[in-house]
Amino acid sequence: MMVGRGHRGRPSGGGRVSRGGRPAGDLPATDDLEAWLAGRLPEGWFLGAPEVTVDREEILIVGQLAAPEVEGDAAARAASAVGRISRFREETREDRMEIARQAEHRYGRKVAWGARIADGDGGVEELFTTLSVPVMTRLRQPERRVLDTLVDAGVARSRSEALAWAVALVGEHTEPWLAELREAMSTVDELRTRGPRLDPPSGTPDEGPGEEPTDDQA
Repeated sequence: MMVGRGHRGRPSGGGRVSRGGRPAGDLPATDDLEAWLAGRLPEGWFLGAPEVTVDREEILIVGQLAAPEVEGDAAARAASAVGRISRFREETREDRMEIARQAEHRYGRKVAWGARIADGDGGVEELFTTLSVPVMTRLRQPERRVLDTLVDAGVARSRSEALAWAVALVGEHTEPWLAELREAMSTVDELRTRGPRLDPPSGTPDEGPGEEPTDDQA
């Protein structure tokens, strides 16, 4: 399961608030999410376990579908894959809505879905309705000029779209490093949860300070 910082429901910064006004530190843990989905998803939906990505606002579930058996070139196979994904989306809509409702109640996050069909030409992937969450930021003039250049050149229609494009580009070219960083943060979260085990010093009596021995102990 791919995760973002703060996915385990512990604070990742003072006073942060997630979607719906819930403090990030109050989010339910998602450690058992994949196991829950394994038991809750209908059999036969996907080829194997779906890919699950989690952050503070959203759970994204993307499953692999069987490729349709069609003759033709890459364009024909891509068209059949698009049609197969569309059929899956329509046929499973009510079930997916009910599963999403249960998951949202259990894990405190919105649920989005997607499907992919792979073949030798790279395949087709489609994400269904997903969240677009505003992120506040302050940029100085050099950074604003970068965004304005992208807008003026027609790469993006607005500064916000240019910023999203830049973030996607960074993610695409630094994914191995980001994956290692997420794994390291997950390890830190687990260590923080366990905490140190403080055993009493050798020879220290079990009763607390100031306690008088009972008649049986005297």
